This record gives sequence, C-alpha cells and structure tokens, in this order.
Amino acid sequence: MHLSENEGIEDKVFVVTGGLGFVGSALCLELLRRGARRVTAFDIKSQTPWSDKLRLNPAFHCIQGDLGSKQDVDNALQGADCVFHLASFGMSGKEMLQYGRVDQVNINGTCHVLDACLDHGIRRLVYVSTYNVVYGGKEIVNGNETLPYFPMDGHVDPYGRSKAFAEQLVLKSNGRPLRNKDNSGKCLYTCAVRPAAIYGPGEERHLPRIMTLAKWGLLPFRIGDASVKTDWVYVDNLVLALLLASMGLLDDIPGRGHPVAAGQPYFISDGNPVNSFEFLSPLLNSLDYEIPKRSLSVTHGLLLGNFFWGLYSIMYPWLNQKWLPQPLMLPAEVYKVGVTHFFSFLKAKEELGYIPLVSPREGMAATISYWQERKRRSLDGPTIYAWLFVVVGMLLLFAAAFLPDFGPVPLVRSFGLLFFRSVPMLRVVFVLAVAAHVGEGIYAWKLAERVDPANSNGWFWQTTALGFFSLRYLLKRSKSKNH
Repeated sequence: MHLSENEGIEDKVFVVTGGLGFVGSALCLELLRRGARRVTAFDIKSQTPWSDKLRLNPAFHCIQGDLGSKQDVDNALQGADCVFHLASFGMSGKEMLQYGRVDQVNINGTCHVLDACLDHGIRRLVYVSTYNVVYGGKEIVNGNETLPYFPMDGHVDPYGRSKAFAEQLVLKSNGRPLRNKDNSGKCLYTCAVRPAAIYGPGEERHLPRIMTLAKWGLLPFRIGDASVKTDWVYVDNLVLALLLASMGLLDDIPGRGHPVAAGQPYFISDGNPVNSFEFLSPLLNSLDYEIPKRSLSVTHGLLLGNFFWGLYSIMYPWLNQKWLPQPLMLPAEVYKVGVTHFFSFLKAKEELGYIPLVSPREGMAATISYWQERKRRSLDGPTIYAWLFVVVGMLLLFAAAFLPDFGPVPLVRSFGLLFFRSVPMLRVVFVLAVAAHVGEGIYAWKLAERVDPANSNGWFWQTTALGFFSLRYLLKRSKSKNH
C-alpha cells in the first residue's frame, strides 16, 4: 500500500479512546503533527504525564468519561471520521483480578464504541488488541494471522478472554451498514492491531513495575530458560502501524476497490524476538540494578503465580487501594515471559506497508535515557533486605535494652548479652545508634539541599531510618554530580 504519509489524516476528525495514556498520547501527537483537523482523547482520567503537552495544541480536545457508560461514549464519538479504540482494563497486576470491571470496559465498552460508530456514521474503526487473543501459554514460533483464537475457557486471566471476545465483535462488525441517514448505503470498516509488549520512554504498565521490583531487590530469578523468546514493540513503531491501519480502511483510494485492511487482524512488533530478561538487561545495568541470575521453571513460576492470584483474590475489596502493592507475579505473566511466543508482521508489511522505523537498539537507548533521568530525579535507596536488616535490628535492640520480660523478649535479651555483657551497655548502644542515625539524617538533609533539593526531606527520613545504608546512595549521587 503506497500512500502519502498524511493520507486520510489531513483535515479529518479523530477520536482516540484511552487518548491520555502512553500509546494514546503518542498517537494523538502524531495525528496532530500530520494535520488532523481535530483530535479528541476520550479517557477516564483528565490529567496524565502527557496531557499538558497535548493541550498546547488548539486542535486537541479531551473528554473525560467511562467506556462502561454508553452515553459517555456516544457523546465523545460524535462527529468523528475515524476512531482508534485503545482503552482497556486488566492488562497486568492487580487489575487482572477485577473480572467485572475487565468485562465492563473491554467487552461492554467495545460494544458501545461499535454502536456509536454505526449511529454517527463513522466509517473507520481501528481496534488495539493483543497477542493474547491467540496465545495462552503454548509455544508459538513465528506465528501469523491464520492462527485460530485461543479457546475462551482456556485463558488463565479475564483480560485475554475479554480482548479475544471484543476483537471478534469488532472484526465481525466490518461491513455493517451505517445507521446514520446521511450515510445511506455506506458501511463501517474495522480492523484489529495486535501489538507485542510495548516499551519506550514513559511506558507505564510493564517497566515501572519491573524497575520497582528490581530497586527493592525483588527480581531474584528469571522465568523459563535462556532460549525463550518473545516480541517487543517500540511505541513509535506501534503508532506508525496504527496510522497505516487507519489508511488501510480508506475506501476512496483511486485504483483500489475494497479497503485492504477491512475485517483484518495484524500482528505488530519490532521484528526482533528476544528473551525478555536479556532484552531488559541493558536497562537494569544502566540503573545499577541487579540482573536475576537464577532461573525458575515455568511450572514453579505458575505455583508462585497461582499463590499470588489466590492471595489477592482474598483481598479483592481492596484491590484499588494504593497501599496494596502489586503482586510479584500472576499466572498470565509467567506465560508471557516464560514460554516462547513470537509472530511475523509480514502481513502488515505486505498489506499496510509497515516497516519498523525505530530499531530495538535505538528504542532501548531512548528508554534507558528516560529511566536514568527519572532515577536522577527520584529518591534512591537500598533493597528491601537492607530495610528489614536495619529496622528489625533496631527493634530487637530496643526490646533487649528496655522492654520487660514477656514473650520472646528474654530470648532476644539473652542473645544481645552475648555481645554487650550487660543491659546498661545494651541501652548505651541503642542510644548511640539512634544518635548516629539522626546525625546521618541531618547530614544527608544538608547534603541533599545541594545535590538533590527536590528530595531533601526524603533523604533525611530515609537516612534517619537506615543510616549509612541510605547515606551511601546520596554520597554516590553527590560524587557523580561533581564529576
């Protein structure tokens, strides 16, 4: 398909569901750059890290609403020439366990989008799907679009099942007559883009969770063996594929009859299958985080994943609470990184003209630069093991020095006396330790005022709690800044 880069974009009106998210905002910016008359982001949030930049363009509009509300969707899609349906729920972490919300957004929300397209005479709908519509834990090597959908009752999480259901709704709606009287005889054209795992500067689903676990020292092992390979796709490459898919739905191209992309699914990736842990190693190295060396089999990983699934299912009422951390891993995530599955984008290349613009090396370099800057602006610190060592140690020392005999206190005191010979000495050691921590905290605060003023209070409290375990990270930052 050979079209100009702005074909079907210039002077057109677009709606992007999930338009304030990572991929959605990148798509909105590119549509605006290519001359779209109006781009509307329909999102449940009103503010995200990218929203301020988008609002600088007068052709950009934002409508806050819920995909689960038919009225919200109907209002947002009025007047559009083309819709990109990106919004979804339950891709990873705690969200995966919220079955009702997953179906409400991914299935009901897609039905609302389809109805609004038909009611308002919208000719083009590009649906962002997932590899999981055909993948469910069984090895796939260089798969293509002829693969059947994974059995609905075989999915280990509601997200993959709901996306498969929604994708089939979208593709089967291709060619349906528009209900709008002004578009009599015309129909809706639809297609689905199935992206690999997405990465890039600002990605908010996979990488922040992985980096947080690495920072806390909670990435102790790899899942699966080193030969396992999966696909990744850089955000700019995915945006390009989405734009090409929208062009593939145009029915007014001279010399072309039926739109080439109508009713079609497309796998999209960088075209470089790689082990996920090998792929992330340069990023972890650049941030001085430990790369997991030990390996855990998929069988054992599933045992751990099912344990966290059961544990978090018990805590279902609190899944939306910020105080509840993300689970270490869930069964679907074990399959994502522990079993080989990668796909060819040959169909997208031949029918849409898709060729990745950004190489994996360039994409990872940009991602590394982003995360290094993000780390420089945030409070750094030791792993959770240092926290446990210091906090538990100080509590035990306090118990041995000051608490009366009850429960395990006599045992703790006896252990302390092996080193310090008397209770008064234990008390002196505890007071000196507290004084040292407070002194280090004050020093850290004064040093941070010079080298990291935005986090000076954080450095004070963290160093007061941890002492030199925290201070050494600030000293390292000070040294690197001076150089």
